[in-house]
Amino acid sequence: MSRRGPTLEDVAREAGVSRATVSRVVNGVRNVDPGIQDLVRHAIDRTGYAPNRAARALVTRRAGSVALIVSGVGDAVAARVFADPFFGRVVSGVLGYLRARGTHPVLMFAESEQAREQAVDYLRQGGADGALVVSIHGADPLPQLLADAGVPTVLFARPDRPQPVSHVDLDHYAGARLAAEHLLARGCRSIATIRAPLDIPAALDRLGGFRDTLAGAGQHHPPVEEGTFTLASGAEAMTRLLADHPGIDGVFAANDLMAQGACQVLREQGRRIPQDVAVVGFDDSAVAATCRPPLTTVRQPVERMAATMAELLEEQVRGVRTEPASMLFAPELVVRESA
Repeated sequence: MSRRGPTLEDVAREAGVSRATVSRVVNGVRNVDPGIQDLVRHAIDRTGYAPNRAARALVTRRAGSVALIVSGVGDAVAARVFADPFFGRVVSGVLGYLRARGTHPVLMFAESEQAREQAVDYLRQGGADGALVVSIHGADPLPQLLADAGVPTVLFARPDRPQPVSHVDLDHYAGARLAAEHLLARGCRSIATIRAPLDIPAALDRLGGFRDTLAGAGQHHPPVEEGTFTLASGAEAMTRLLADHPGIDGVFAANDLMAQGACQVLREQGRRIPQDVAVVGFDDSAVAATCRPPLTTVRQPVERMAATMAELLEEQVRGVRTEPASMLFAPELVVRESA
């Protein structure tokens, strides 16, 4: 005889509440005290109870899943998403939040107009309860399309114009200021930056914070080269900087991968890091710890930001939050050996 699985009654006994209370928590009913919800969720974890998703969907009219949409990445989508440490951290934060609540992510890509239309149709038809959007460009039309379709939506990073959707973001300007101030405090007097493409709002903020801080210290026209968030682009930008400005003694790169590429070129050209050229990155990804030397960088709490993004979406789906919200996180300088 097969062993029966845990039931609602088992969860209720474990949590010390009624079966009806457990049912309300499982089905996402709004008027349950948060403390009771936590008790029930812990009891679900301990008993191993697995709700009947099909039955719950009939009651709640919810899919029990959310779409995690990576938008605007262009060609080689899978390679970019799964190789880039930033996207991996976003996924980790989202999964950590959703898993504890029995919600499943559906990974989607929206790299073209047709793909955006397919994503909106999928959500409009109830394929998922809402969308978590990681967009590469501030002018991405997808968030507005989702809002027009009435789909609960939260963005990672603010759009470049006001839109009726929630978002989480970092104070990128303040982060770049931390990086520039650190290089100045080390005594660097010829500081350059490897910026990201300026159609991304975060890139504009990082460049602005860097430039304004240096201007306040009397360095009004720092050398600037553009990268594309990749290691190769950071190496190429560093090569150009050294060719045009051989006296550089400090570099701020707009992400850790580009900073790692810069460090490779500096070593190849016989520059000591940080004695000859100090290098600061941005993000505090896994790359920062494995870089040679370990990278001083500006920490972006990506996992916590992604979990907050999922929480905001859950509140929208449950009807707890009806107005768009914005959550701004503070950066932190992490000092290692490169600067």
